[in-house]
Amino acid sequence: MDIRPSHKELTNKIRQAAQAVSDDRVDIVDPPVIAMDAIELGYQIPDLLNVLSDMLSGLSPNNYIGYRPPEKSYEEKIKGSELFAFRARSKILSCDVYLKFALREEVMWVVSLHEFEEKGGNQP
Repeated sequence: MDIRPSHKELTNKIRQAAQAVSDDRVDIVDPPVIAMDAIELGYQIPDLLNVLSDMLSGLSPNNYIGYRPPEKSYEEKIKGSELFAFRARSKILSCDVYLKFALREEVMWVVSLHEFEEKGGNQP
């Protein structure tokens, strides 16, 4: 049985996202949410491309924590697009970050970008 996304597919999605960031082809699905998360993470929205570039440079398919197969967006701007969720260490932000994005027409759409919080009751 073929379980999506494959290692090869995830590698390609990471590469496409990194290229979109490099080419300044990034958009935000819900800007107020990302702005609030940026405040909590301690960066300014104009620095978003640097933060994304930092994160994507350290991503591998092993960082994927999304659904298999990927869930589809219900947000109007990217309706039906597959969502890819990753957990990665950000050198710039000095913490583990949760990043969920979609790729649509060569644009990386940021759906979620916030500090990663473990689920469960064993947190301090």
